[in-house]
Amino acid sequence: MVLDETHYCSVAWVKNHTFNLSAAEQLTLSVPLDAAGNPESCLMFRPPPDNASLEDILSHRFNETQPCDAGWDYPENRAPSLKNEFNLVCDQKHLTDTSQSVFMAGLLIGAFIFGPLCDWIGRKATILVQLLLFAIFGLAPAFVPSFELYMVLRFAVATAVAGFTFSNVTLLTEWVGPSWRTLSVVLGQCSFSAGQMALAGLAYGIRNWRLFQIVGTAPVLLLFFYFWVLPESARWLLTRGRVEEAKKLIQKVAAVNKRKLSPELLSQLVPEEKGPSGNALDLFRHPKLRKMTLVLFAVWFVDSLGYFGLGLKVGDFGLDIYLTQLIFGAVEIPARCSSIFMMQWLGRKWSQMGTLLLGGIMCIAIIFVPADLPVVVTVLAVVGKFATAAAFTISYVYSAELFPTIIRQTGMGLVGIFSRIGGILTPLVILLGDYQEAVPMIIYGTLPIVAGLLCILLPETWGQPLKDTIEDLEQGPHPRSLKSAPSENDKEAPRGSSCTEVASVSSTQF
Repeated sequence: MVLDETHYCSVAWVKNHTFNLSAAEQLTLSVPLDAAGNPESCLMFRPPPDNASLEDILSHRFNETQPCDAGWDYPENRAPSLKNEFNLVCDQKHLTDTSQSVFMAGLLIGAFIFGPLCDWIGRKATILVQLLLFAIFGLAPAFVPSFELYMVLRFAVATAVAGFTFSNVTLLTEWVGPSWRTLSVVLGQCSFSAGQMALAGLAYGIRNWRLFQIVGTAPVLLLFFYFWVLPESARWLLTRGRVEEAKKLIQKVAAVNKRKLSPELLSQLVPEEKGPSGNALDLFRHPKLRKMTLVLFAVWFVDSLGYFGLGLKVGDFGLDIYLTQLIFGAVEIPARCSSIFMMQWLGRKWSQMGTLLLGGIMCIAIIFVPADLPVVVTVLAVVGKFATAAAFTISYVYSAELFPTIIRQTGMGLVGIFSRIGGILTPLVILLGDYQEAVPMIIYGTLPIVAGLLCILLPETWGQPLKDTIEDLEQGPHPRSLKSAPSENDKEAPRGSSCTEVASVSSTQF
C-alpha cells in the first residue's frame, strides 16, 4: 500500500501550455539535480518572476531552490496508493512507519481491553464483538479522506485483532484436550502464516489500495455464522456457576464426536472454585522469580522486535516484494511446527536460546552482504524469519511453564505487554535507517543475541512438573531422569491437584 514510487515537486508554471515544453524539459526547469546527477525528489527551483523571459528561464538564471510547496507529481502513473494519494513522501515520509507504530499500540490496548472482557462476558460473546469491530474498522479505512483518519481506524482495528487472537486461543485451549493442545495451538498459528501467504497474492492482483483494503477485510463477514455454531467455553460457564448450560454443551460435543457420556460423569461437573492467586508485585519480590521475569521481559521484547522488524523490511532485501512476502509466510509454517520437535529434543531452554541466537546472527550477517546480491540477502532474511517465528512459538510454551500456576496469567500478561512494546518500537527503529542504513539490522541482530545469552539464567522446564506456587519455584527443580520424564498429559497435571486445578493449569498454559 506504500511502495517506493518516483516523485518530483509539482511546479505549476512549467505546465503553461504557451511554453510548449516537453515533460523532460519541464522536469529540467523545475527540479535541481542531486550529487549523483538525478532529479531531486523533495526540492524545486524557486518560481521565476512574472516578467522573466523564456530565454532567462532556459538559461537557469533563477536557480535558487526550495522545498515542494504545491504537492508532487508521480510520473509512473501507478494505481492509487497511500503514498501517492496522501503524499507520504519527503517530510511526510515518516508517517508510513508512524502508522505501523500506531497499529502496534492498538494491539497493546486491545490486550488490555479484551483480556478482562473475555473473562467478564465470556469467550463466545467477546469473539463475536471483536469480529463486528474487525469488520467495521477494517472496511472503514477504504473510504477515509485523510491519512490521519486512516491511522485512527488502523488503531481501532488493531485493538480488535489483538483481542480476537487472545479470545480465540483461550477458547481453543479450553476445549481441546491436553494431549492435542500444543499441536492445535501451533496449527492455529500456522493459519496466521497461511494468511500472510494469501495476502501476498491478493496484493499482487489488486494494486488500488482502497479496493485492496475492502477485499482483504470482506472475508471476515463470512465468519458471522459463528453466532450459531461457535460454542461457549464450558469451563468458563462453570466458573460462573452456569452448570446446566455447561452440561448441555458437553452433551452436544459428545454427540458430535460420537462418544458416549454417562450421567455419572456429568454429575461430577460442579462450579469451579478459585484457588489462591498472586499479583504483579509478586513477580519482583522473590529472587528467582524476579530474575526469571526480567529475562522473559527481554526475550519477549526481542521476539517481537525481530519478528516484525524483518516483516516490515520485506521490501528492502532486493527481490520482488510479493515473492519475498510469500516466502516469509511459507517459511513460518515449518518454523512453528519444528519448534515442537526442538522443544522435545533440545528442551525449552536451549531451543529458546538457539533460535534467538540464530535470528540475531542472520540479521548481523545481512549487513555485510553487498546490495547487488539480493538472493543471498533474502536467504539470510528467510533463515532469520524462520528463527524468529520459532522463537516466538517457543516463548509461549516456555514462559507458561516457567510461571507458577497462581501467577501464570499475570506473568503471561506482563510479558505480552513487553512484546507489544517491542512491536511499537519496531517501525521507529526502521526510521533510524534514514541516518545510517545499517543501524536497524544492527539493533535487530544484537538484541536477540543478548536475550539469547540471558536464557542461560533460566531453568529448564522439560521433564519437570509445573510449579503451582511461588514457594515451589523458589525451592528449585525436582530432578527427574529421562526415563521418568512425564508425558505431555503428566506435565500439565501436578501431583495433588484436583481435576479442576489441572484443567485450570492446562487452559492457562497457552
